[in-house]
Amino acid sequence: QLQLVESGGGSVQSGGSLRLSCTAFGDTVQYYCMAWFRQAPGKEREGVAAIDSDGRANYTEYLKGRFTASQDTARSTVYLQMNSLKPEDTAMYYCAAISRAYKSGLLYYLRHCGALMSRDEYRYWGQGTQVTVSS
Repeated sequence: QLQLVESGGGSVQSGGSLRLSCTAFGDTVQYYCMAWFRQAPGKEREGVAAIDSDGRANYTEYLKGRFTASQDTARSTVYLQMNSLKPEDTAMYYCAAISRAYKSGLLYYLRHCGALMSRDEYRYWGQGTQVTVSS
């Protein structure tokens, strides 16, 4: 059973930076599609970044340029570097994972990890880490 543990959240002023970490226990991230989500109070959980098998990430359009997702397979950890933070970035940030391979009938397929930006596509979730940005 894969377990995900996030860390690195905190309170910063507008314009500041934070780096979130998510470490996987029970297996290694290289076998999973990994992603970051966030949920602000009263809002739906939204995708932030999905990391593809080659390490490149796909981002929600309006976060491009400020957020950078990456992974270190040796440490079984994914990161989210957040720069130029704004008050509207205040949210609980979650790490999510789903097995890269899936079986359909008798065959196995690989998911296109970078395209998985919906919360419904992920099976494993961390407990979340709070990010608060003050103006």
